[in-house]
Amino acid sequence: MKPVLTPEPDTQNRSILSQLLQIPVMVAALGYLVDMYDLFLFSVVRVPSLKALGVEGDRLLSEGILLLNSQMAGLLIGGILWGVLGDKKGRLSVLFGSILLYSLANIANGFVTSLNQYALLRFIAGIGLAGELGAGITLVTEILPKEIRGYGTTLVATMGVLGAILAYFVADLFDWRISYFMGGGMGLLLLILRVNVLESKIFTKTKQRALTRGNVFMLVSSKTRLAKYVQCVLVGLPIWFVVGILITFSPEFGKALGLSEPVVAGKAVMLSFSGQVLGDLVSGFLSQYLQSRKRVIRLFMLLSLVFMLVYLLAPVSDLTLFYAVCVCLGFANGYWTLFVTIAAELFGTNLRATVATTIPNFVRGATIPLSALFIQLKPSLGTIYSALTVGLLTLVVALIALAFLDETFTKDMDYVEEG
Repeated sequence: MKPVLTPEPDTQNRSILSQLLQIPVMVAALGYLVDMYDLFLFSVVRVPSLKALGVEGDRLLSEGILLLNSQMAGLLIGGILWGVLGDKKGRLSVLFGSILLYSLANIANGFVTSLNQYALLRFIAGIGLAGELGAGITLVTEILPKEIRGYGTTLVATMGVLGAILAYFVADLFDWRISYFMGGGMGLLLLILRVNVLESKIFTKTKQRALTRGNVFMLVSSKTRLAKYVQCVLVGLPIWFVVGILITFSPEFGKALGLSEPVVAGKAVMLSFSGQVLGDLVSGFLSQYLQSRKRVIRLFMLLSLVFMLVYLLAPVSDLTLFYAVCVCLGFANGYWTLFVTIAAELFGTNLRATVATTIPNFVRGATIPLSALFIQLKPSLGTIYSALTVGLLTLVVALIALAFLDETFTKDMDYVEEG
């Protein structure tokens, strides 16, 4: 009997690396980099852009929330549109269409002269930004073997976070209008790379069958599917509470905490996402090592609780120490990759793009009710304790939802949703 030859470790590593560096994976990763650059550029340039439009004082917070909510409303609507299109027409249709729309919208952002124009264009940009992550993660999970797809989704998410960091440095070097032009330009250049990307074989095979694809009503027609869907959304809430409230409005929190120097929002965003780069890498590799998504997500949620308490309650008066806590909050947000991966793995091929696109955008869009609740509680509880109340609520709900989700690490992607 002939002995079975096992590949040498170096050969295995080269094989994994070659699969991760194939064109579809890299194009999805670069697309998410541009997506996150454009998505978080507003958080970085909020204050200087609003001041250039004549907004001052307390209006910087209220008008900033209005513009942020306009963007998030676009994400909600775009999530549904792109998700359905991804399952009906293919993952590539979303990768092309979404980046074209948000690239043009962000170039137009550089020409705004009024708050109404700004709000409308952030809404349109939000629609475009909604499609990139879900389509990219769906494509990667379908083309990579289940043993290494966690590495692929980690690569995509990590590149995305680097895009948020890039937004800070570009905005620091250039005027806010130029920063918008550069983001739109990068997106248009990326379209050229996407010409060589092929559709996933799993979707192509499913498309040939007489199946209902991209039907959002299938999510509510089954109690089991609806429960999984809602649980996935709830699991992601703490991430966007941290990003959308604690970090985006860090200057206001710094003032409430009595810091000796004013907090620069762009720097807080950049440092937070620097921490998330490391968090994405650690959570992704730890998930592969433990062969579990849920255990790692739970660990990072508990870390988020710890750093949230430090951010809001610790007697921090030094600006450098405050920024260090922002880095730690970003690190704890590093389960974003695993959260989106679980969403893609929990649903069949004929609904996968719809789910993987809408869920992260509903989580992003949850910034609207979360910020509204924060503002509603602020007069009675104050800035710190209103944020603490909202933050604890999101974490408790997320931990309960996570407990009911199935482990998906070893799940095969070649299946469909029936009925």
